[in-house]
Amino acid sequence: MLDRDYQFIRELVYSHSRIHLGPAKRELVSARLGRRLRATNLTSIGEYCRFLQCKKGEEEISHLIDAISTHHTSFFREPAHFDFLSKTAVPDMIARREGQSWPTFKVWCAACSTGEEPYSIAMTLMRALEPVRPAWPVHIEATDISHRVLQRARIGVYSKEALKDLPAPLVRRCFQKGFGPQNGNYRVKQFLQDAVTFRQMNLLEGSPPFSDRYHVIFCRNVMIYFDRPTRHELVRRLSSLLVPGGYLMVGHSESLTGIHQGLERVESATYRAPL
Repeated sequence: MLDRDYQFIRELVYSHSRIHLGPAKRELVSARLGRRLRATNLTSIGEYCRFLQCKKGEEEISHLIDAISTHHTSFFREPAHFDFLSKTAVPDMIARREGQSWPTFKVWCAACSTGEEPYSIAMTLMRALEPVRPAWPVHIEATDISHRVLQRARIGVYSKEALKDLPAPLVRRCFQKGFGPQNGNYRVKQFLQDAVTFRQMNLLEGSPPFSDRYHVIFCRNVMIYFDRPTRHELVRRLSSLLVPGGYLMVGHSESLTGIHQGLERVESATYRAPL
């Protein structure tokens, strides 16, 4: 890949997603662009860059962002957050619920990928909120920049391998085993799917398509792809959408040191809005 082509891709990706591609990402980007060359029947990265600059290439930009984005996820990834959700955040919100205008327990999963994270949140909340349901229903807003992963998340079908670390009783309760052509796959049961709304969203572009405030926001393993000014802006946006005393959870490899926007660090990768 020529220097000028990589610089063009870097600037285009940053302007549309705020993903910061440093020099170390050059080989990764080159490999992932190979898929887009095959999909568009173009023969070189230079030709692909020229295609992105013309009217016909406008739709390709979203496919480019899809190709560049990393979507590694799994059920109950970084399990300490789910323990905190059930043992600390939920009891705290139940104790403070009286006198609040909180008809629904609301969680925003801000980078939901193929759905494992929001469905893990749903499974955790269904059990943790059992004492106050159905009087206090659950709603999980799940967003991602990628149309491709959202398609998979909405379908809610996962391989047996993806569920291998889940306890068998949880699998029986929350998944429907496939048969025939779907043998070896499992579908998330409808009562969990009904708790989650999936929608495409760029976290840093325009206003969020909702005005709700959330008891908990998961935004994990996202900020590692952003530069410092972008992290500042994102944390400001997220913190403004928390209820008083609401919780923000970030990836365990991420830190809000110097950019916490008034949030208090509760424990590793977990922050709380002022009451």
